[in-house]
Amino acid sequence: MRALYIYNTASRNKERFEPLHDPVAMYCCGPTVYNYAHIGNLRTYIFEDILKRALVSLGYSVTHVVNVTDVGHLTSDADTGEDKMEKGAAREGKSVWEIASFFFGKFKENIHDLNIIEPDVWPKATEHISRMIEEIRELERRGFTYRTSDGIYFDTTKFHSYCDFARLDPANLRAGGRVEMGEKRAVTDFALWKFSPEDTRRQMEWESPWGIGFPGWHIECSAMSLAYLPQPIDIHCGGADHIRVHHTNEIAQAEAATGKQFVRYWAHGEFLVVDKGKMAKSGGNFVTLDALKESGMPALAFRMFCFTAHYRSPLTFSWEGVQAAAQSLENLRKIIPSSGCGESGDGKDAKAVLHAFYDAVYDDLNMPRALAALWEVVRDSSLSNTVKREAVRLADEILGLDLLSAPHHNEEVVTDQDGMKIKFDASTQLPSALRKKIVEKIRERRLARTGRDFQAADRIRNGFARLGITIRDLPDGTTECTVSQPVATGDENPEVLFKFE
Repeated sequence: MRALYIYNTASRNKERFEPLHDPVAMYCCGPTVYNYAHIGNLRTYIFEDILKRALVSLGYSVTHVVNVTDVGHLTSDADTGEDKMEKGAAREGKSVWEIASFFFGKFKENIHDLNIIEPDVWPKATEHISRMIEEIRELERRGFTYRTSDGIYFDTTKFHSYCDFARLDPANLRAGGRVEMGEKRAVTDFALWKFSPEDTRRQMEWESPWGIGFPGWHIECSAMSLAYLPQPIDIHCGGADHIRVHHTNEIAQAEAATGKQFVRYWAHGEFLVVDKGKMAKSGGNFVTLDALKESGMPALAFRMFCFTAHYRSPLTFSWEGVQAAAQSLENLRKIIPSSGCGESGDGKDAKAVLHAFYDAVYDDLNMPRALAALWEVVRDSSLSNTVKREAVRLADEILGLDLLSAPHHNEEVVTDQDGMKIKFDASTQLPSALRKKIVEKIRERRLARTGRDFQAADRIRNGFARLGITIRDLPDGTTECTVSQPVATGDENPEVLFKFE
């Protein structure tokens, strides 16, 4: 029987994955919803999606939890600076709650575009404050906390294995290096609960046994993960930048509070690199998925681009690289046989011909090798079209590239009275009243975008999506409209159909 081997950050070794739980308990650090996710963030979610798909292909069921950080993530790992949510609200002139709702919606739109399977649970930090307070009180009872003028802190000197996970050298950790000291007793100590500033009223703050305030970022993940998953969690994923601080702190507080191992396997994805530095919102050097799409590149071209490097290796972003991935994806789709109808078959099993593909996937998610193996299959002249198409279908259950989706060759560009161009898939037959209503709604969305009312524009776009209509803004100003399912027929009333609110 095949098995998955995954590199475990905790041991620094590739290990055979042997979960304790059925279904597999899988937790992934989720978005802080104060801004758009950049494609560096999304690379991590793509690798996690491949991991989940690989587990499912091996016959495992998976309970997948991804948290939503909508409070408590400060701009510095030193427990200083502004709350990112409050900062985002000030930037947009909106409430924190509006910011959280909007950017969480955009994040979900991104993962849908990338064919990332949604988790089973999206726990939000603001909905689990009582759980966090309960964990902090347990840490307090066990003697792991102390109070300063600005919050309740975890005393890392009491947790003797604190440095083990990240291989930290305590002799070389000094104040002013990794973090600011303030009133902290040790440079590695971190906030569990922050007090609200006396002269400022925050939009998000709660009563607690220690005073009005809000949770630290790290306590959120340990509290929410253990609210939905058994301990020890089978596998915990995230970006490589979380190893030294966030995940080290998660382990310390969870194991100090429970006396049990927190996680068995840790998997981390490396950075998407821009000019030899990681892509990051804090540095201003980031690209969003919408920017890629608006340049005319399909979202799945970025997913394909991510498969050009192993998830544990840095990947250098370039527009040319994504364009090359888009071309490679198109070429792969073209070479796949369009049909196997009428063939007698060659007696070969599709899974068997994919042995090299599966070997690569189950060997620590080696996607460059897996793609090369799939190319070999579709180019193999000894295989029937029937076997090739079935092999592609099976491979795509892991790749998630929509390899068997037929491209839209028939297009019709219409221009309305205002000169607005809309490209329709000409193979879709729509009643004239519906087509007219689609044009009106696209014009309404374009006016909203021109007036920078992006919430209204996104509401219209999401309304289209619910009807099976995808709209995309092309660089030349044309709006592309693709209908993926029957919207309406006969005398159905478009006024009723297009009430999106």
